Amino acid sequence: MAEPEKPKRTIKPPSYLDAAAPILLLIGLVILAQVLFGGDSTQGPFQIALIVCALFAAMIAYKNGHELATLGKNAVDGISSAMGAIFILLAVGALIGTWSMAGTTATLTYYGVKFLNPQWFYLACLIICGLISLSIGSSWTTVGTIGVALIAISEVLGLNPAIAAGAIISGGYFGDKMSPLSDTTNLSPAIAGTDLYTHIRAMLVTTIPSILIAAALFAFIGIRTEVDATAFDPTPALVALEDAFNISFWTLIPLFVVLIMALRRVPAFVAIMAGALAGGVMAIILQPQIVIAFANDPSLSTPLAMLKGVWSAMATGFEFVTGYPKIDELVSRGGMASMLMTVWLVLAAMGFGAIMDYTGSLRKLLEPLVRFATNAGRLMVSVGLTAIFLNIFAGDQYMALVLPGTIFREEFKKRNIAPQMLSRQLEDTATITSPLVPWNTCGAYMAATLGVATIAYLPFCFFNLINPILSFIFDLIGFRIQYLTPEKAEQAYPPEPAKVEHYGVGGYNVQEAG
Repeated sequence: MAEPEKPKRTIKPPSYLDAAAPILLLIGLVILAQVLFGGDSTQGPFQIALIVCALFAAMIAYKNGHELATLGKNAVDGISSAMGAIFILLAVGALIGTWSMAGTTATLTYYGVKFLNPQWFYLACLIICGLISLSIGSSWTTVGTIGVALIAISEVLGLNPAIAAGAIISGGYFGDKMSPLSDTTNLSPAIAGTDLYTHIRAMLVTTIPSILIAAALFAFIGIRTEVDATAFDPTPALVALEDAFNISFWTLIPLFVVLIMALRRVPAFVAIMAGALAGGVMAIILQPQIVIAFANDPSLSTPLAMLKGVWSAMATGFEFVTGYPKIDELVSRGGMASMLMTVWLVLAAMGFGAIMDYTGSLRKLLEPLVRFATNAGRLMVSVGLTAIFLNIFAGDQYMALVLPGTIFREEFKKRNIAPQMLSRQLEDTATITSPLVPWNTCGAYMAATLGVATIAYLPFCFFNLINPILSFIFDLIGFRIQYLTPEKAEQAYPPEPAKVEHYGVGGYNVQEAG
């Protein structure tokens, strides 16, 4: 006799209390984690907080009629969207390990210490990372390569690595935002219904003043920084680097491998992993004694010992003792294993965000912002606040771009506001604020790659802080908000938004540009 079918549960939409309760719990747990663990909050406490909040959100959803199995499937689907980010993180860990072993990091540090003036160093970080990111269209690749070297140089120079990280991230995100090669710069106009170059021109209004103010602030901090020549003499560091490694142009080949592949639009994971493997090859060619010593296995033949050394550097990181503590810290880094705590953070954040999105809790919480949009300026501000909210509580930059774009797109059309205003606002807020949240995929990546906690570098990400604030000011005073005639608005906004498939960070496949 067949068992009777289990009756389907009636699903109720979440109330404001249902939607807000997990967010309020998360805020409370994050504050408590900071009080109890301080700078170690991302080393487990934040992850536990996010998992607890995901379970709490699932319990509320179950109360409202959702099946636990369905909630679990959607959480897994949300986590799967972050797999691109996770693989990039692992590749960066391998890259740092082999570049340390090959002398790539040491060579960049050597010439950086030798030629970069400490008082102009922060500004140089902003300019260098801005130009590279503008060229290749990727803040992640920029930070994972030249950014790592610049952080190392700042430590050897005795400068503040948190300020250096702020300058590196500011430059990286300026270039990423303005580059026609960037995935977010292509995704935003596709969602809004405008073309790429119209979108880039629209962003100049808020982006150029923001980067100029950021540059002035970094220049001011640098000039005001007093470098005590007696406390820091670069000569011992340079001598230690020369004695430990073969410092030459050839050690920079792995860097050029990554940059060339990025310029050719090779996916970030492939480019960074190729750079890691190139670092291993150059380590074997240029630093064979170091590789064999690191393998520390006399029973192996020379080729196998070299293979073991490179393999270990990619897996668990490279360690080396030069006798100069700052250099030892510089080159003893990396390995995929060093990124596992960050991977845990990304998994927990994406699971929580996926449940909140699937149950409609995020959209429920955004309703007051939609009602707030009584004029064009308020509408623009509502888009920006929604994007920032999603960066914080959904943990994913791409969700922060796509969801506000789809929610507010019809309102822009109704009010005959040019679509590039929507795309500009998405980039001014969603793209820019993502590295400022510790559990956002971008914030987790920046902290893990640069070795500086998100909370530490956040106050110095001047561009990322100034750009959204300046954008909101311009919105509220109605400065440079562009309108369309009703006929042009009908043409500018196609019937359906851009069709977008999610592939995780690295990132979306825009199939139709609207």
